Amino acid sequence: MYATRCVIPVIKSSKDYQVYRISPDASNRLAIIFDSTSANTSLTCCIEIFDVGGQTPPNRHQWAVEMFFVLKGEGIAICDGKSATIKAGDSLLVPPTGTHLIKNTGSSRLYTLTVMIPNEDFSELIRSGIPAELDAEDMAVLGRFDALMPC
Repeated sequence: MYATRCVIPVIKSSKDYQVYRISPDASNRLAIIFDSTSANTSLTCCIEIFDVGGQTPPNRHQWAVEMFFVLKGEGIAICDGKSATIKAGDSLLVPPTGTHLIKNTGSSRLYTLTVMIPNEDFSELIRSGIPAELDAEDMAVLGRFDALMPC
């Protein structure tokens, strides 16, 4: 039996992502893929781009689970005093209330797919930051060489 209604998915490409630095001195940028504003759901999904030596500030979430999937680069993940090295292909799941940070320890940028459920004001924090851009290196990692070409 087929559904009686059709739900159209929200589809975006990397050239549609809105990019921010949370603060002027932040050493990482967040490119929002989906959040409560763009997808009407309590999920925040973004590409997090860490400059060489960059890191998130230590932070924790009361209810949200946060997942990081390393797309490229290497770093260290620290949660409640425990640390682990991370590299491309690794996943990290941070439970609610875990104080954590991610730091780029490699010689190039670190890229993670970062997902938080529920949103817990994460996308609002990102969007309150300073607008930024994806550059050619970022677009190459995201597989969109054509997004930089003029129409």
